[in-house]
Amino acid sequence: MDIKELISKMTLEEKAGLCSGLDFWHTKPVERLGVPAVMVSDGPHGLRKQDEESDHLGINDSIKAVCMPAACATAASFDRELIGHMGEAIGDSCQHEKLSVVLGPAVNIKRSPLCGRNFEYFSEDPYLAGEMSASYINGVQSRNVGTSIKHFAANNQEHRRMSSSSNIDERTLREIYFPAFEISVKKAQPWTVMCSYNRLNGTYASEHPWLLTDVLRKEWGFEGYVMSDWGAVSDRVAGVAAGLDLEMPASGGINDKKIVEAVRAGKLDEALVDQAVERILKINYRYLDNAKPETPWDKEADHEFSAQIAAECMVLLKNEGVLPLCKEDDVAFIGEFAKRPRFQGGGSSHINCFKTTSAMEAIDGLKVTYAQGYSVDKDEATDEMIAEAVAAAKAAKVAVVFAGLPDAYESEGYDRTHMAMPACQNKLIEAVAAANPNTVVVLHNGSPVEMPWLDQVKGVLEAYLGGQAVGQAVVKVLFGDVNPSGRLPETFPVKLSDNPSYLYYGGEGNEADYREGIFVGYRYYDKKDMEVLFPFGYGLSYTTFACSNLRLSASEITDQETLTATVTVTNTGSCAGKTVVQLYVGDKVSTVLRPVRELKGFEKVELAPGEGKDISFVLDKRAFAYWNTELGDWHVETGEFTVEVGQSSRDLEVCGTVTVNSTVKLKKHYTMDSIYMDILEDPKAAQVIKPMLDEMKKAFSSGSDDSTDAAKEAVSEEMNMAMVKYMPLRGAMSFGGGITQEQMDAMLAEMNRD
Repeated sequence: MDIKELISKMTLEEKAGLCSGLDFWHTKPVERLGVPAVMVSDGPHGLRKQDEESDHLGINDSIKAVCMPAACATAASFDRELIGHMGEAIGDSCQHEKLSVVLGPAVNIKRSPLCGRNFEYFSEDPYLAGEMSASYINGVQSRNVGTSIKHFAANNQEHRRMSSSSNIDERTLREIYFPAFEISVKKAQPWTVMCSYNRLNGTYASEHPWLLTDVLRKEWGFEGYVMSDWGAVSDRVAGVAAGLDLEMPASGGINDKKIVEAVRAGKLDEALVDQAVERILKINYRYLDNAKPETPWDKEADHEFSAQIAAECMVLLKNEGVLPLCKEDDVAFIGEFAKRPRFQGGGSSHINCFKTTSAMEAIDGLKVTYAQGYSVDKDEATDEMIAEAVAAAKAAKVAVVFAGLPDAYESEGYDRTHMAMPACQNKLIEAVAAANPNTVVVLHNGSPVEMPWLDQVKGVLEAYLGGQAVGQAVVKVLFGDVNPSGRLPETFPVKLSDNPSYLYYGGEGNEADYREGIFVGYRYYDKKDMEVLFPFGYGLSYTTFACSNLRLSASEITDQETLTATVTVTNTGSCAGKTVVQLYVGDKVSTVLRPVRELKGFEKVELAPGEGKDISFVLDKRAFAYWNTELGDWHVETGEFTVEVGQSSRDLEVCGTVTVNSTVKLKKHYTMDSIYMDILEDPKAAQVIKPMLDEMKKAFSSGSDDSTDAAKEAVSEEMNMAMVKYMPLRGAMSFGGGITQEQMDAMLAEMNRD
């Protein structure tokens, strides 16, 4: 298909029409030229394909499909291969259902536990989010179905999401909010990118040329088309000029007409319209030329696969010898989620499941009794419910309480107002724990919760939102058929007010200021040396592991070279299991504010008891760099860096150091207002000002020859030097430097000479 020739045959009206949707889910056809429509559909973790009445909030029913675990869960797997296979399964279902693009993954950073859409997002860490996203995209697109990575960019709250401006400095954007998108583009080339609703530093993402063209295309090399989130377009003409190719959904012809009028009035270059149409058609025909609706979609097989994924994602947060459960023991399952599990979030990703499996449906002859404990619909636990639960707990060897967040607590469209679980559930857990010392809590939630009862229970299993087969997976993990291996992709703070964005989250009016900057999640908690409930990367197992013998390929490199770090990980326990080896890098001494450590590598490994394996990580410049706004590029400061390896951000068993030498010399420019402390850090500039500085030291000394108090003399000298180092260069002309303006100008010229 010669796309350019096809476009040359189109009228301006036809081209403008192709720049918006036909309806909620289809692109427009051009029947005169035989250009067909294609369909896109929601579904980062399964299909939400609507055939009849369409909406984007999950209100109307869609086709029966399979709900895989949500991103909050899959990120906890730390398993690139696993999420790649999940993408393949979703890609096959898209081919079967004649879908050209599935709308996902969503990679926005978890800035606060309050974001109502956190369950759709991977992590507080951009590297983890990017790696998991790229694996998912490669999996889906291996089936010749496109993905739409979203929401670009800085969509981190639902409150005022269609009008709020995310006000963020460039370094924070580059280090925290961009990398997941950048990694995905460079490693996986998603067919499409979906822009976000919000404004970025005052400009709507849908009409932001720096965002959509300069960064996304020119810097990162994105090749597909950019679509809007549903209803995200403010100024359609500005959007075309900025690089927004497709507006979704249909605009009723209103914005198509505006494009035509702008071109005819000379306000919009028609070549930009042609460019948008070309990008859209290239992707559409990439799908159409390889469409395979005959691809089988085995929902039962996908259901079983969903259970396998969910089990791999579960995070064992606490275990005081109570798990795994013995299949011969009497066990009580307590809580409505044991029969009606919460396994997905609300909004556009809500899937109409063809079946679900609860924990009670998965017990398969085990000696398990059930008590409701609380009502999800009424959000209450009556005295009768608690009494029944307590009786069941007392009669059992172990009591397992299924708890978490109801649907109404977290959804697209609004944010949470607190981090607490329902009071009725907390009350139930405390009552059950008092009745049975062997109490375990299974959590179904899309983001962190406070746990006021943590010290009263012996076990906690975080199931997140594990998809339609979550009950089956929970039972396998609880009874030891699967050894838990998930790790937290986010920090669980002790309380909401500990979160770094607590004072600013949500913003004032339509202005949301990201004042915490780069200190998001564990970057903040580690810098503050703050107690957390559970740290980033944390998770227990039914066995134990140890990392040892860290070897670095060099003790010194340049920023143009790579470093290989190799570590031995050993299963030191008595049963087979998987662990996640995590590598963090930190700059020991930096002239700019940097985190204590940042995740720069991870690998999931399965080991038999006593087995050890070597795991290697290759670190390039980006592993050591920060974004330098003056350079407009990534920069490594010459110095010593730590390379720490372990099983969580706060369980780092081995550490090495490497000196990295920068090959880029930062250009410094000195003025009369430059202070001596900064000048003295530059050997060349320090040499230029040395004679003058010696004179200033004399002027600041007491000049007393008969003083015998050496201690006072030393203190005086220290105070004098403290005053000098904070003084601007011009101070030499006022405080005894013995220098003229002409001499000062000559020194500045010498200091600033290349």
